Amino acid sequence: MFEHFAYRHLPPLLLAAVITVGGARPYTHGCEHALLEFGFPKAIAVNKAAWPVIKTGSARVTTIGLALLGMYAGGHLQAMDILLAALGWTAVIDGIVCAKEGSPGSARFRVLATVPVAVWGALGMTTGKFF
Repeated sequence: MFEHFAYRHLPPLLLAAVITVGGARPYTHGCEHALLEFGFPKAIAVNKAAWPVIKTGSARVTTIGLALLGMYAGGHLQAMDILLAALGWTAVIDGIVCAKEGSPGSARFRVLATVPVAVWGALGMTTGKFF
């Protein structure tokens, strides 16, 4: 798995590990905690109607992390870059929703943490294609 390792692979591997584990948060720490950690206010976090949504959404996030790790294991670095670039849309939506429904600080963090990853992928930096 690591025979093709280069230091430029560290950011996407770190992201894959973080979102794989982070996506399990509703199952390991509870839905209320996961919603608060995401940046939603207490009124939403304690509402049990929101809990299935965080569970299914988090499962999808874990799937993306597992997909990135699988792509890396298979040497599909270009596919990783494509998926990383597509995560830019997640940054936009997370930022809008957190700014409107949650905390502005969470919105800024989500956008500022995800946009560089999307740019990394769009520039093909995992493959080293352009840089």
